[in-house]
Amino acid sequence: MRGLIVKGIAGFYYVKTENGIYECKARGLFKNEGITPMIGDIVEVDEISDMKGYLTEIHDRKNQFIRPPISNVEQFVIVVSAQKPGVNYLILDKFLTMAECSRTDILLVINKVDVAKDNELKAILDIYKDIYPCVVISAATSQGIDVLRPYLRGKVSALAGVSGVGKTTLLNRLQDNFNQETGDISKKTGRGKHTTRHVEIFDLQDGGSIFDTPGFTSFDILDCDDQELAYCYPEFEPFLGRCKYDNCRHMNEPECAVRDALNDGKISESRYNSYKTQLKEIMERRSY
Repeated sequence: MRGLIVKGIAGFYYVKTENGIYECKARGLFKNEGITPMIGDIVEVDEISDMKGYLTEIHDRKNQFIRPPISNVEQFVIVVSAQKPGVNYLILDKFLTMAECSRTDILLVINKVDVAKDNELKAILDIYKDIYPCVVISAATSQGIDVLRPYLRGKVSALAGVSGVGKTTLLNRLQDNFNQETGDISKKTGRGKHTTRHVEIFDLQDGGSIFDTPGFTSFDILDCDDQELAYCYPEFEPFLGRCKYDNCRHMNEPECAVRDALNDGKISESRYNSYKTQLKEIMERRSY
């Protein structure tokens, strides 16, 4: 029978089927072929006893991610907090680049508006509101949750964001029966303490589903090369192909249309700086 892997713990995969959720192990053939089942996989299951079985086939994936191992994501919901912790723009842009490279939809959720100052919220929106859909919320008070729900309806979404931005609190607001443990902010580091310990897919009461993903706090953009990176910045696109050199990397080359747009205020300095940092990381990785 066919089903969806909704959770994986200690080598067991929990597969949602029309007959219920089966606890499954993967057949040895997957290991022999170097294939690891992922949360989000559509699979075939052979039942061996009451609600237990083996995974026998993994259907083709729309996309996949190594850390954490999830697949078939339609939309990334990237959560930042306007305060405690404040936004690390480079990390945020790395999340956005990862989502762009995977060709998913993107939604930026700005949490903790209840404790943020107006200028802190404005600083984030001034950079991103014309690039991505942005929803401003307070998971603690439920402010903005009803505005967020339509963006999730009918889609397979994955939450991404550093620890402490309120992802688990947000999940609890979206679905009453989540009841997941939330963590405090560390006074020493200003960062959140990890509370999610495994990847799991939850159905949303308004339709659609969402991954709770503890591993999306740092990652490498392994699938993006130096020529692709600029296309992962949507605001660069009107200027790409207009530089003097066809292979312009928009760093120090003369007559660069992207840098001209930066100087004209059409591209934010924050975004351009994160592009340069990521490009250098890609080039350094290639040299190794």
